Amino acid sequence: MRESIHKYFRIGTIQWMSYPDRSAAEAVRTIAGDDYFDAIEVCQIPDEREREEVRNLLAQSHLKVCYGAQPRLLGPKLNPNDLDEEGRKRAEATLMEAIDEAEYLEAGGIAFLAGKWEEASKDKAYAQLLKTTGNLCDYAAQKGMTVELEVFDYDMDKAALIGPAPYAARFAADMRMKHSNFGLLVDLSHFPTTYETSRFVIRTLRPYITHLHFGNAVVKKGCEAYGDQHPRFGFPESANDVEELRDFLQILKEEGFFCPENPYVLSMEVKPWKDEEAEIIMANTKRVLNRAWALVED
Repeated sequence: MRESIHKYFRIGTIQWMSYPDRSAAEAVRTIAGDDYFDAIEVCQIPDEREREEVRNLLAQSHLKVCYGAQPRLLGPKLNPNDLDEEGRKRAEATLMEAIDEAEYLEAGGIAFLAGKWEEASKDKAYAQLLKTTGNLCDYAAQKGMTVELEVFDYDMDKAALIGPAPYAARFAADMRMKHSNFGLLVDLSHFPTTYETSRFVIRTLRPYITHLHFGNAVVKKGCEAYGDQHPRFGFPESANDVEELRDFLQILKEEGFFCPENPYVLSMEVKPWKDEEAEIIMANTKRVLNRAWALVED
């Protein structure tokens, strides 16, 4: 593409992934000071003073702010499709708190993920997830906010109910029957973990996608960083690199996701592995995105 990627997407990064060893305020300050980024994704900030500091930094930045509630669930192992109603309510409660925190940070909504499931109780888990997500959408709608469900692997690492693209499409269609503020977040780094291609996922989920991530994954068993670990591009035995990202972008173009009047957020979800340096990994990811974009056909 000859035109800038920033015309068509708000390029973002994920604060807790990009700089896992820094405080939220330090990471936000670094990202906000880098004009490559148009968007930032933040998560729970337990300390009230630091939360206020981050809010002030974001207000100065002119970044589009997104809020990821995934760590609120993954850390304490809460499950929004828990068959135990008390467990489901605990997951829902922290996600309701996430909506309030996102509003305070002036984010437009939250993103979260489904919980683990068992084949024998899959339909019941699906109903529980509909209940949780519907309640979240009702609450978020009162604030003019959105709720996004991120599509994860279903049998490799996170083993989330949502899940393969056709099942995600079914869930999104059910949600959209009553909740126009619901959408799906899809991540290139998850496509290898669900044994799907960019073309299949994007075409299957086309009406429901509201947010995009890209990154890398290792899906060869026994290899370092196997699963949903978001290693850098160029990591040994990994699945995605320039060509896979170019293909992802090309299909987004074909399917009408290049929207200069209201660009989608496209965030890099890549983190340093072990003793790798965060600044170098960030530069690596920008190089790969720049090269992939240059190869997209006009």
